[in-house]
Amino acid sequence: MAHTYMLFDFGADEAKAQQARHKLEGWKQAFRLDKKLQFKFDRSEGPAPEAADKPEKPKSKGKAKGSDTPSAKNGDVKLLVRLYFSAHEKLSEQGWFKRIPSEEPFKGAAPKLIQEGEAEFPEVLAQFDRLD
Repeated sequence: MAHTYMLFDFGADEAKAQQARHKLEGWKQAFRLDKKLQFKFDRSEGPAPEAADKPEKPKSKGKAKGSDTPSAKNGDVKLLVRLYFSAHEKLSEQGWFKRIPSEEPFKGAAPKLIQEGEAEFPEVLAQFDRLD
C-alpha cells in the first residue's frame, strides 16, 4: 500500500482549519475511512501561545464574540492529510484526490499532493510522524 500526502496551508485562519477538520472527520465516519484517511495539524508558534487555550475555555451556550481572534494571531496552520489505499482501491484513491481539494474549506489553502517516490516524500513522512 502506498501513502500519499496532501498539504494544505491555511495561513493564520484557524476557523477554516477547524472547518476542514470537521469535514474530514465527517468523511471518515460516513465512508468508514478510519485508517485510510488520517490527518494532523502543524501549527507554527506565534507570539502568545497561551492565547490558543482561551477559545476552548468558555462553556457558555452562546458563541463568544472574539473567540476565533486570539488563535488567529498564533501563527500559520498547516494540515497534513495522509491517504493510505491499497492497489485495488485505485479508483477510490483518485476520487479522494479530486474531492478533497475541490471542497470549500480546502480550496483556498494551496493544496499540494506528494506521492511516494517524490523527492519531498521522506521529509513529509517524517513531519507527519513527528506531529501529534
